Amino acid sequence: MAANNYPPCPDPSLTLGLPKHFNINLITILLQEQVNGLQVLKDEQWLAVEPVPNAFVVSIGHMLQIISSGNLSSADHRVVTDSKVSRTSVGCFINTSSTCRIEPAKALIKDSSPLYRAFIYKDFASTYIQGTLDGVAPLDLYKLQP
Repeated sequence: MAANNYPPCPDPSLTLGLPKHFNINLITILLQEQVNGLQVLKDEQWLAVEPVPNAFVVSIGHMLQIISSGNLSSADHRVVTDSKVSRTSVGCFINTSSTCRIEPAKALIKDSSPLYRAFIYKDFASTYIQGTLDGVAPLDLYKLQP
């Protein structure tokens, strides 16, 4: 679980609350404050995720994308700051153990080939961090098909 506070920035174009990224985990459950800030990338455009009172944002992470063999996709997202008000969000990250074997669910790929190879979560976490720093899409390292 993580609580993030984004103070106001007089010129939000100068800073991001969190840069563009994907979540590595299975599922993220996010409680937003009633201030815009979360954005998702769709068709090369950043779209605001409007806060809904008393509601959670539930997003799919890379692990669930792999388990679903690409039938579900993780969302590229970021957080922007506001010029006048601060914003606080609380995220709960549903994850696996570090020794868990991750692979496409056989029930979801019985009529097709899997998109990803099996791996141990801690190995993926290691390559995810380094790949992100190097500008390499972490999932590309685990794809079976080009």
